[in-house]
Amino acid sequence: MPVEMSDEDFDAAVEGALQRIPPALAAKIDNVAVFVEDRYEPEPWEDPDTVLLGLYEGIPLTERGGEPWAMPDRITLYKRAILDICESPDEVIDQVTITVVHEVAHFFGIDDATLHRLGWA
Repeated sequence: MPVEMSDEDFDAAVEGALQRIPPALAAKIDNVAVFVEDRYEPEPWEDPDTVLLGLYEGIPLTERGGEPWAMPDRITLYKRAILDICESPDEVIDQVTITVVHEVAHFFGIDDATLHRLGWA
């Protein structure tokens, strides 16, 4: 059964996950906005049943060339998708942390295959 959690408690879990990023890495995260939305809406070319817990949109640090025009990168966490797979508030906090680490890793240029190998999928 999915967990219910207020927006405030979910946002606090996201903030806690962001605070757990080691300071040396956090200092390198620049021009990134973090959002929470209910669910991912698949693009027309995607499987309509696509479910994402989080999404990184932007130019990974490893691919940047000093684009002065670049909009902020965006990390979005999908609250309902995360709550749907969790069975307790503690599990939500753990999953939010995993999702934040996963998406921040994409900012640093780490791909899904590497994240799966490292257990952050």
